[in-house]
Amino acid sequence: MPDFLLFALLGGLGVAAVAGPLGSFVVWRRMAYFGDTLAHSALLGISIGFLLDINLNVAVIFCCVGLALVLVTLQKQRMVATDTLLGIMAHSALSLGLVAVALLEIRVDLMSYLFGDLLAVSQQDLYWIFGGGISVLLLLKILWQPLLAITINEELAHVEGVNVPITRLILMLLIAVVIAIAMKIVGLLLITSLLIIPAAAARKLAKTPEQMAIGAACVGCLSVIGGLAMSWHFDTPAGPSVVVASLATFILLYSLPVKNQL
Repeated sequence: MPDFLLFALLGGLGVAAVAGPLGSFVVWRRMAYFGDTLAHSALLGISIGFLLDINLNVAVIFCCVGLALVLVTLQKQRMVATDTLLGIMAHSALSLGLVAVALLEIRVDLMSYLFGDLLAVSQQDLYWIFGGGISVLLLLKILWQPLLAITINEELAHVEGVNVPITRLILMLLIAVVIAIAMKIVGLLLITSLLIIPAAAARKLAKTPEQMAIGAACVGCLSVIGGLAMSWHFDTPAGPSVVVASLATFILLYSLPVKNQL
């Protein structure tokens, strides 16, 4: 197997393994639009990275985390409805990023950032993917019960002693980190699909939250393998091909006569 294909496979599997469990919370808490908002802000992080000449992954993480903190702060003020606030921030961050990239004196390949460049994953990218992914999975394991508690009922979780605001903020920050490390895999415009579709597909067969999280990771990994195979044989873009494979799995699972949906 060529090195570039091996790196692409390992990178895709690494992202899918962490995006699945985290995507389950995105589905349960109906946070898809929040994921889109963070993904759009990542382009602003890329432009800042080029402008300050720093590592793009670091710049994207800081930008996404910063936007998540701003969003939490504005939500507490309750001046604007959350969906309206997300819409404003998503499109404003994307537009600011596009304008900033246009003002840079260097040439930037926007297509690779918007739609991913899975076959260009390098060994350094793998360090970021597996380092960030393992950190996210460890935090998910530690905070699994508090996260489930606030997902089921925030008021009841508060009564049980869970720090709801901090737990919710940590979940948002974990999503921000995953978006940053998944940027190279499926691109900024398709990252949310890698969080949502495998989790939604796994929900069809899952009986417990843990089964859904593990199933989502498995669906994501199968989607990466299928998408890479499609890209290799039909010369299609790798990132979108992964999403198409994920969608095909979703349709297949929901066509089965199974009624064990979580």
